[in-house]
Amino acid sequence: MHWFSIIGIGIAANLDNLGIGLSFGARSTRVPFISNLVIAILSMIASYISTTLGDVISQYIPSDITNWSGGVLLVIIGLFAIKADLKMSSVQHRHQGITSLLHSPNIADRDGDKVISWKESITLGIALALNCTVGGFGAGVTGLSPFMTTISIGIFSLLTIHIGVRTGQQIARTWLGKWFNRLGGILLVLIGLYEVFV
Repeated sequence: MHWFSIIGIGIAANLDNLGIGLSFGARSTRVPFISNLVIAILSMIASYISTTLGDVISQYIPSDITNWSGGVLLVIIGLFAIKADLKMSSVQHRHQGITSLLHSPNIADRDGDKVISWKESITLGIALALNCTVGGFGAGVTGLSPFMTTISIGIFSLLTIHIGVRTGQQIARTWLGKWFNRLGGILLVLIGLYEVFV
């Protein structure tokens, strides 16, 4: 079992969560544990479905090319993520729906009370869960355990939002706070290369 890849997928799938946590922290918006848990559970459900689907499909791919094809898929996903983030950085306009939510997460706080309730966390959780599906599918194709990949994504979902909110006031104003989405893509590329060559 490639623990490096399992942990790496967990981190890469949740760097958006870290960026969102930073955004909340910078605006003194709290995310109670129950709300954070709802987000993690939704991400885990989406991840398990997509990873299992990838794992099932991998059964029909010759074993000698399973890791290679899955690794290449992760590299492609990572490159698209980097490209999308670069495009978002160069285009300054408002987005609607889920994209708007991920780039302006404070709209999730619909009642403006500076607390993300468990009900408000559902919409945000769905948006973040969708981010996990593509990477989860790639992980499944490479043969990573759907169960362990899902657990990794769930744990890092909880951790990244918590850490982001706690440190948001300090980090969100730095250059590092603007790089988390891009770092997620870079990490997926590295995991893909690891799966191809190791």
